[in-house]
Amino acid sequence: MQQLPLDGVKVVDLTNVLAGPYCSYQLMLFGAEVVKVELPGAGDLARRLGPDPELNRELMGASFLAQNAGKKSVGLDLKSPAGRAAFEAMVAGADVLLENFRAGVLTRLGYDWDRLRTLNPRLVYCAISGFGQSGPMSDAPAYDQIVQGLSGMMSVTGTPDTVPLRVGFPICDTVGGLMAALSISAALAGRHRTGRGCFLDLSMLEASISAMGWTVSNYLISGVEPEPMGDQNATAAPSGTFETADGPLNIAANQQAQFETLCRLTGRPDLATDPRFAEREARKTHRQALNRELNQALRAKTAQEWEETLSRAGVPAARVLTVPQALALDQVRHRGFLTELPLAGAGERQVTVTGNGVLVDGVALRPRGPAPLLGEHDGEYGVTS
Repeated sequence: MQQLPLDGVKVVDLTNVLAGPYCSYQLMLFGAEVVKVELPGAGDLARRLGPDPELNRELMGASFLAQNAGKKSVGLDLKSPAGRAAFEAMVAGADVLLENFRAGVLTRLGYDWDRLRTLNPRLVYCAISGFGQSGPMSDAPAYDQIVQGLSGMMSVTGTPDTVPLRVGFPICDTVGGLMAALSISAALAGRHRTGRGCFLDLSMLEASISAMGWTVSNYLISGVEPEPMGDQNATAAPSGTFETADGPLNIAANQQAQFETLCRLTGRPDLATDPRFAEREARKTHRQALNRELNQALRAKTAQEWEETLSRAGVPAARVLTVPQALALDQVRHRGFLTELPLAGAGERQVTVTGNGVLVDGVALRPRGPAPLLGEHDGEYGVTS
């Protein structure tokens, strides 16, 4: 079996639904052993979430299957003496403890950072919450939708007529999970030098604001308040979604040479010398007029034809695809991004899950097994129902 960067790392995972499970899924893909600690009889809420009612009834909902392949499951009640004893033994032998309760929940259960590092001085403890473990909002409940609104993200998603809009997937949960995985990996690297663990207090709100990049930095550094621009890129023109003979096409001709090549290939070399469009800032000022001219020219061919022609010439361009179309791309298949796994307890039924886009020594990271049944690995940890 391929050696992976986090082989030998043991993660005790108390998380539910998405941000935390997405984090531990990344750690698992890199080789960590992840043990989900779930409430007996109920488990992760995601076990009951998804479009397939039958899977939800079996506590193997699609939302759970997507983020929990390759993990183990142990059923523990942290309010019972037996459950607490088993949990403390697991923490004592772990490298990482991960949770995404509301701030203070684990402390109220008797496991604050002082207690946890007494159990295991080398422990890396990561707490993911909506707003962090301290501050005036720390006790407030938070889901992805709430964080999208508070971060300013929804205020720049859509057009002036449609704003505010929610991003079409739970991006704040995803960003929070990625930042947690990065933080844990950094903490493990630091522990290798110092021998000591640490406490990571991760705010999904702050991680999401950080991930907004130029939208935030343009305001902080230059005082330019961001505005919703729909499918257009505020930093350059032409850069956005355009019309072709059969569907939308994204073009990002952000460099002068790319713009000039685009004008030539669309049969409109005159646009490159037009005073309204000749320079970068002028193109941004006259964006709508430029888009109209380009749309008229681009309607002469299909999106696929333009994608091939422009990409071959060094102009970033690609069709706007549906999710099924994206998953069917030859490029995605070529790199081994998708993995078929058996559905635990369901005979020969298979489910497909994603990787994370990383190849280690040329090999795609894949789950080493299917998502677990609730409490499937109780016996391995001396837990009896």
